[in-house]
Amino acid sequence: MPSQPELAAAGDSPAARATSGRNTAAWLAGLSGLPHANAGSELGPLQLAWLGDAVWELHQRLRQCQRPGRSADLHRAVVAAVRADAQALALEQLEPLLTEPELDWVRRGRNRAGRGPRAGEAGVYGRATGFETMVGWLFLQNPSRLAELLDQLEEKAR
Repeated sequence: MPSQPELAAAGDSPAARATSGRNTAAWLAGLSGLPHANAGSELGPLQLAWLGDAVWELHQRLRQCQRPGRSADLHRAVVAAVRADAQALALEQLEPLLTEPELDWVRRGRNRAGRGPRAGEAGVYGRATGFETMVGWLFLQNPSRLAELLDQLEEKAR
């Protein structure tokens, strides 16, 4: 069983602060300098997209934790936010703010996306994959920049 100081330290983690405060991207701030930071240059666009999808889903889950609700309702809200059309919309909102390297990763991910699911639109799927690729790359290379972009999306949502 954790001691009282360990419990206090666990409650002071970036993830804990993110769910208790207004800034849901704050959990990213503590990730700079981790051993995985160099992996971004070694991974291809689809591996970065796979990672970016997980990061985006965790971000959405942290957002939903801030409000009370049944787990089924919270799950539906997260699923709606991680769908390809929602990710493509997030990319559209961020594009004017992106740097050349970020746009390059979006392009590389989009070009590697493939057709996507039968029921989906290939262009939307490609933009979503580009968004995920950029998120994965920023997660590894520059978490504070990723937090900044996620905060911009939060501001636009209000």
